Amino acid sequence: MNYIIRKINDNEYKFLNDFLFEAIYIPEGVQQPPRTIINTPELQVYVSDFGKEKDDICFVAEIEGIVGGAVWARVMNDYGHIADGVPSLAISLYKQYRGCKIGSELMKRMIVELKELGYEKTSLAVQKANYAVKMYMSVGFEIVDENEEEYIMVCQLK
Repeated sequence: MNYIIRKINDNEYKFLNDFLFEAIYIPEGVQQPPRTIINTPELQVYVSDFGKEKDDICFVAEIEGIVGGAVWARVMNDYGHIADGVPSLAISLYKQYRGCKIGSELMKRMIVELKELGYEKTSLAVQKANYAVKMYMSVGFEIVDENEEEYIMVCQLK
């Protein structure tokens, strides 16, 4: 599969709502929530007015001319928030592009960018049962906290 990882174009920010919905982990046997779930304040923090803040960074995977995945970072008070000034990440791919190492490449590109911008660390939250936990660990994230359902993971950038 041919793809490139590149910065998002201004006219592509609209896709972040789709990727936010795709990022919701649905365990096997559980019904998918309605798409309107992304309109809740706790999820809109990931995408609302994205691109307008200096800490908003996004890379996409363009796969044969189609934006098939995205990783984005922003300093926000989200599920993965660990400290002020630390960007949190979100990542997602359309189902047909999962399991092809594209997510790992998106994460690696974001980690390089955050290092170059001088951030000391980045964080994310992930459902414990999500297969992506292994991928996050493979690119340098470590579990630093947990609750009943989620791990809070951090990647040291310095």
